[in-house]
Amino acid sequence: MSEVKKTTNYTVEQVTRMCEMYASLGNEGLDQIAKELGKSVRSVRSKLVREGVYVASPKPVTVKKNTGPTKKELLNQLEALVGFSVTSLQGSTKEGLLSLIEFAKNDSSRA
Repeated sequence: MSEVKKTTNYTVEQVTRMCEMYASLGNEGLDQIAKELGKSVRSVRSKLVREGVYVASPKPVTVKKNTGPTKKELLNQLEALVGFSVTSLQGSTKEGLLSLIEFAKNDSSRA
């Protein structure tokens, strides 16, 4: 049975240098490390992960804006204005529902 030889993308010296640079530069230095080693940033990041030294950057916290009524509340309001079921409009955007409510209010004031 023939032995399968595994090819290595990084030498021991490259891995040592990469880890040293990463320790001093952090995630902001990945471009610089990749350039010095002649590798892609993705390759360097993957190798650092496999070496157990990579620390992912924290993801930005997104704040959910809860302004105005919900779509369900808008649908209930519209249904009260028009006098018939509006369940088929559940896929509408809030902006679209607000427009319909304004139209229904204006239309009912003309009558």
